[in-house]
Parts: sequence; C-alpha cells; structure tokens
Amino acid sequence: MKSICKNKKLLVAIVLVLMMVFALSTTAFATGTGDVAGAVESTWTDASAQIKQVVNNVVFPCIDLILAVFFFAKLSMAYFDYRKSGQFEWTAPAILFACLVFSITAPLYVWDIIGI
Repeated sequence: MKSICKNKKLLVAIVLVLMMVFALSTTAFATGTGDVAGAVESTWTDASAQIKQVVNNVVFPCIDLILAVFFFAKLSMAYFDYRKSGQFEWTAPAILFACLVFSITAPLYVWDIIGI
C-alpha cells in the first residue's frame, strides 16, 4: 500500500514538473531564412553592451570591495602578529594587494582581451 501511494506521489510530481516545463518554456525561432547563427549573433550583440555595463558597474566594484576588506583585515592581523613575534609576514597581504590592483585595473583591459 505504501509503495502504491509513493509511486502515485512521484507520478503526480513528475507530471506537475512536465506541465510547468511546457507552460513556461518558449520556443525561439530564427528569422525567416532559418539563420540560427545570425539570430544568436544579433542577440549577443544587443546583450553584450548591457553585460559589459553591469560587470563594470556592479561586479568589479563588489570584487574590489571584498578584496579591500580582506586586504586591510589581513594587514592588521599581520601587524598584530608582528607585535607578538617580531616578524612581519608579507606574503598574504602582498598577494591580496596584487589581486586588488589587478581587479581595480581589470575594466581597462579585460574587454579588449575578451573582444567585446
């Protein structure tokens, strides 16, 4: 009895998922000539400027902020370790600083590398 109920629930769940897939999916057609590559290219051309703007104005500043916070936190922890042991560890702050400089300057050249 339990297996029949379990199978029924599974069947209902599968049917619901399939109904949602069919209801929410849309068909994309190429232009009248059937040029799928041209349709994809024109979509990419239209979207690439928006993607570039979002990445420059949102993604890179978020990465910069996170790296800056980690850099100053690691620098302060290295200073406190220096006060304890008398030896300053430069490796982690130097790596974070290099990543921060790379991330800050990335919008200047990354789009030329990608080709957008």
